[in-house]
Amino acid sequence: MKRKQILFSVLLLFSVVATQAARVDTVMVKSPSMNKEVQVVYVLPDKALGEEAEACPVVYLLHGYGGNARSWVGLKPELPKIADEKGIIFVCPDGKNSWYWDSPKNQAYRYETFVASELVKHTDKNYATIPEKKGRAITGLSMGGHGALWLAIRHKEIFGAGGSTSGGVDIRPFPKNWEMNKQLGDYESDKTLWDQHTVITQVDKIKDGDLALIIDCGEQDFFLEVNKALHKMLLEKNISHDFITRPGGHNGQYWNNSIDYQILFFDKFFKK
Repeated sequence: MKRKQILFSVLLLFSVVATQAARVDTVMVKSPSMNKEVQVVYVLPDKALGEEAEACPVVYLLHGYGGNARSWVGLKPELPKIADEKGIIFVCPDGKNSWYWDSPKNQAYRYETFVASELVKHTDKNYATIPEKKGRAITGLSMGGHGALWLAIRHKEIFGAGGSTSGGVDIRPFPKNWEMNKQLGDYESDKTLWDQHTVITQVDKIKDGDLALIIDCGEQDFFLEVNKALHKMLLEKNISHDFITRPGGHNGQYWNNSIDYQILFFDKFFKK
């Protein structure tokens, strides 16, 4: 009899633990500005689910060049566990190779409008979120690092915190790379347009306190120097931010590690 009671208790405990787990949803979100549906992966903590769902903060995670909506859950398989531990919703949209601009050359690519407006509205309408900037952060890797800071700075009324890991925060030294000319045209033909579409030229749009900012880059990364230049500019303008360099290159091993520190930074911001 005693053994049966123990077995029942173990099974009951297992059942309770099993029901308390984050959910990963892959959905199609309508973009009116692009007149199409965009794939988005949601990582939803247990506390944001069910009839007694609690409002949770949201971190938007943007992928890099060549990636897609599932890039982050592949790079960081622990995301569901982190979502449960921190009570954070992670939202991972497919941004194609858009650099997260509303392209001035290609009207089919309006990913700034999609992420900063359409996706945020969809998320707040359909999930248990904190629908204010104090409950929203955005970050990403490489192209997505550029995109996250581009969107955070230009939409500081939407996002309270922004980050970048290995971000291409100044695109101008790389005019032939990563299909950017498909969205902006050739660099030599219109340098002004390129000047207007890179993170480092957007810093004048913010003042200290507008955003909680975290920027990191590996010491062996080809984007290290442009990240250092952004850090220097933020210092000169007395804009508070965390800036981290650590050993590592432009690869999944680096991002799997670096995103942990960004999530800790955002968690601290959400708990203020």
